[in-house]
Amino acid sequence: MQYNFYIDPSRCIGCRSCVSACAECGTHRGVSMIHLDYLDRTNSINTTPMVCMHCEKPTCAEVCPADAIKKGEDGVVRSALKPRCIACSNCELACPFGVPKVFVAPELMMKCDMCYDRTSVGLRPMCATVCPSQALAYVPAEQVAKRRQQPRNTFRFGNETVRTKVFIMLPADDPVLEIDVQDYLWKGDQ
Repeated sequence: MQYNFYIDPSRCIGCRSCVSACAECGTHRGVSMIHLDYLDRTNSINTTPMVCMHCEKPTCAEVCPADAIKKGEDGVVRSALKPRCIACSNCELACPFGVPKVFVAPELMMKCDMCYDRTSVGLRPMCATVCPSQALAYVPAEQVAKRRQQPRNTFRFGNETVRTKVFIMLPADDPVLEIDVQDYLWKGDQ
């Protein structure tokens, strides 16, 4: 049975269980690779969990000068390979979702790898096992088909269209999530 990873921002209650569970994943060395983002910080306290979206054409891997970031045949984009990573931060700057982080002490880029140590043997990612509201779910497509939102994995950043392995649940009338970076820039007094 095919399992997919789903994020449903409308279900996130901001409990941070996913953040704590992620730090316990064996591949992350005690560091959480997931964080909560505020959807509209100036007007709301609503949050959404942010994990690596595992892009079909991962920009982080394309800009890596050391060829340290690899995408597996299963579509999972792994953290950088320690012997190759030069901690240049190109991946951080290039990711449209802002997910990879370069950690100074080990001089290594680390990010959500969908708990590859678990999913590769048929287990769910740590964050999906503890989410009490199912804002993060690793389930067959039939299970999310019953929800009123629809799974989407196509995003538009300006002229660039990005398709991902991870799905976000959106209202049925939004086939593509368009993100305009200018909406997030501080404009000051104009």
